[in-house]
Amino acid sequence: MITPSYLKQGDKIGIVATARKIAIEEIKPAIDIFNSWGLEVVLSKNLFNTNNQYAGTDSERTQDLQTMLDDVSIKAVISARGGYGTIRIIDKLDFTSFKKHPKWIIGYSDITVLHSHIHNFGIETIHATMPINFTKNTEATQSLRKALFGETINYEIESHPLSRNGIAEAELIGGNLSLLYALSGSVSDVDTTGKILFIEDLDEYLYHIDRMMMQLKRAGKLDKLAGIIVGGMTDMKDNTIPFGKTAQEIIIDNVTEYNYPVCFNFPAGHIDKNLAIYFGRKVKLNVGEKTKLTFT
Repeated sequence: MITPSYLKQGDKIGIVATARKIAIEEIKPAIDIFNSWGLEVVLSKNLFNTNNQYAGTDSERTQDLQTMLDDVSIKAVISARGGYGTIRIIDKLDFTSFKKHPKWIIGYSDITVLHSHIHNFGIETIHATMPINFTKNTEATQSLRKALFGETINYEIESHPLSRNGIAEAELIGGNLSLLYALSGSVSDVDTTGKILFIEDLDEYLYHIDRMMMQLKRAGKLDKLAGIIVGGMTDMKDNTIPFGKTAQEIIIDNVTEYNYPVCFNFPAGHIDKNLAIYFGRKVKLNVGEKTKLTFT
């Protein structure tokens, strides 16, 4: 895998909106924080456009991200927020220049589309908090700073009762479960064989979680994994007649016959403490009395 160059004082970071619309007031704190890190912020041309729920038309959002990908002076590109819409523009993008001059692509949630698509080019990306969330958790924001500037980011968390002990060392991939499900069978789909899969989700019905896990299982995405890391499964919904299991119980039930380690409640995803992790990088996952994630 190719690691883009880490940032240094004076480098440019671009902000785009590939999905839902955004207002300047919502990202002003993030701009100030980037400036305090010594970075020059470049706002995309159509950043504050609106088209129903989107940040401009598909064409405008494509143009903005394409410009950021092609501008070699910009060393990192972060999406202002998630929502829905990145999947509508992914096939309109030309990654020729990006593959020659890789740069950090940053975000989570809907940005899973970019993480997965770019993983197939053999280039690392950063799953982390986005500008709309910068004021919610200082630790999450600082973990992104460390990741961007190449400082060490290794984590130790409390183990969950459903976690399955074990050690795995492999590339980390993944993102939002709903998006991974939506990308299945497309050119943005990823090969999970021998890798550690990170998943998280928000505001889903529990039976949807089961359906998505069943799809991954039937598609051969779960049986050859080295391990699973489950982040926030936030604000799950249920029907009048209860599904009868939590999201965590649904996930562990779907991987019962496999022997790899499974970590629950990792602090990443749709939670305030959304810690930065590198996708495409080799990690060591050690699930025991404590769970340790070490980037190697």
